[in-house]
Amino acid sequence: MTELAKPLSPRFVDSTTTAWLESAATDLDIGTEHPASLLPALANGGLTRIGISRADGGTGGEITDAVAAIAEVSALSLAAGFVLWGHRTYTEYLLHSESGALRERLLPELVAGRIAGATGLSNAMKFLAGLEELQITARDDGDALVLDGKLPWVTNLRPEGFHVAAAASHKNGSALIASLAHDTSGVERSADLDLIALRSTNTAAITIANARITADDVLSSSAHAWLQRVRPAFLGLQCGLSIGLARRALHEAASASGAGRHVLEYSIAELTSSLAEQERALLDGLANARFLAEPAALFRIRITLAEIAEAAVNLELQAWGGRAYLAGPGAGFFRRWREAAFIPVVTPSLVQLKTALAAKAVASADEGAVA
Repeated sequence: MTELAKPLSPRFVDSTTTAWLESAATDLDIGTEHPASLLPALANGGLTRIGISRADGGTGGEITDAVAAIAEVSALSLAAGFVLWGHRTYTEYLLHSESGALRERLLPELVAGRIAGATGLSNAMKFLAGLEELQITARDDGDALVLDGKLPWVTNLRPEGFHVAAAASHKNGSALIASLAHDTSGVERSADLDLIALRSTNTAAITIANARITADDVLSSSAHAWLQRVRPAFLGLQCGLSIGLARRALHEAASASGAGRHVLEYSIAELTSSLAEQERALLDGLANARFLAEPAALFRIRITLAEIAEAAVNLELQAWGGRAYLAGPGAGFFRRWREAAFIPVVTPSLVQLKTALAAKAVASADEGAVA
């Protein structure tokens, strides 16, 4: 039986891209597939254009379509889904940018996959939730802004060319969102981080020292309000990783649950139903903009989807039994096991989200006591 026992009927990933991702998935995970091949493969399949208006060079649709596309890619390779998430999220930032000049210059290159977009706002999202301070500072120098600081973990930093979003605290007490290019003086990319999985994702750190940018490079001069506006897309697109991984693991578990393993059928069906319920809640919340006013609801969906992905991979292991521990038949499972270990720690991690929810609960309780 092949790793993909039954078709998953993707809507957005064409047959050529599906075949490539299936064949390259393990190599993308362990790093033997050159990272340079990944973004062009996704772009050639039209995946970098989904959920972007035709006027902006996309294929139309909504942000929910981009979530679905990331889920489909992640079902085949979480490394590929992770890169698509980073790239598509940066593109979303650009669509919400205050800088028309930057959008006009970069958007055609991004949707075509000729340059890479990277979301360096993990620190900023934690800052928005009150979990940590910004790690980059900005100061005025004539008409320019000078930035200093670091981004310890960013994906899709293609050496061939990238642009990365970064939040900075200004000396005047405000905060802004800037876009830094790979060739900006003072921006230094590290070697790829030594990850245990998802190794062909161009994941590295960035050191920023006296990096000069202009007003055209500022995505937003009001970071707090702008981050609140883009957070639903940041987290919603990220949820596609969990959805795709869980969907694939449940598919594999169902394919292997015969021959005495019928006892797992109820658990598989129950988890499949829970996954569909959470996916509907996510897509509905994105479509009706609920998460702008209720970010805690999105936090809870992200947590639940991560837990479903972990449970799904465990069911896949139980369904396949000892075969999952054999290097040949179990290769796909072992990759998904490693992929599942990443879902809880990608920023914002489950611990960070739970901390934010706990702090909100305490604040609400205190307000109730005062009232």
